[in-house]
Amino acid sequence: MREPQGGRDPVIPVLVTQNVDTVGSHATRSDVLDQRWHRFLHRVGLVPVPVPNDPRVAEQLLDRLPETAGVILTGGNDLVAYGGRAPERDATETLLIRHSLQRGLPLLGVCRGMQLLQHHFHVPLTQVSGHVRERQVIHADGVERPANSYHRWGTTETRPPLDVWATAGDGVVKGVRHRTHPLLGIMWHPERLTPFEHADLDLFRRHFGAA
Repeated sequence: MREPQGGRDPVIPVLVTQNVDTVGSHATRSDVLDQRWHRFLHRVGLVPVPVPNDPRVAEQLLDRLPETAGVILTGGNDLVAYGGRAPERDATETLLIRHSLQRGLPLLGVCRGMQLLQHHFHVPLTQVSGHVRERQVIHADGVERPANSYHRWGTTETRPPLDVWATAGDGVVKGVRHRTHPLLGIMWHPERLTPFEHADLDLFRRHFGAA
């Protein structure tokens, strides 16, 4: 943990992946991070370090930020295996999953990020309906709680080494966790909820050791 000057709270960096988007009249291919992630992670006690969608740069960041709290795989592009058009993002995030497993580094996948976790462990995704909505109730570790939902691909089961810990009322899986490594997945967007849910803030603090 790095102690900043001026008596402010300690700053704990966390690597955060970005969406690939085509921007402007020249169709510039750009890496994009929703500004709400900065506000959410500030509340958690983390500072985001955006990761360019380039596996070589991602690996350098891992090597040069030994004090990082971990990795967040954000939402956005569909996986290439399911019609997406951002192979550079798939490659970058797959490298981050592999290195997180090797180093015991906490990793949390959000929406697309959880889909990639499942794909990495050979859990097939299928199209689901009724899961694009601003509010829905899910069951997380046996407790009902509000969430949101913005996905067309999902599952109704998983397989080892992943376990299910959150589901929607129709059985669609909303949360998975690795049995032995600090890898966690959620199918909702905590950064888009207003106000932020205390359960989400606590989840991130516990997972990344910022509590």
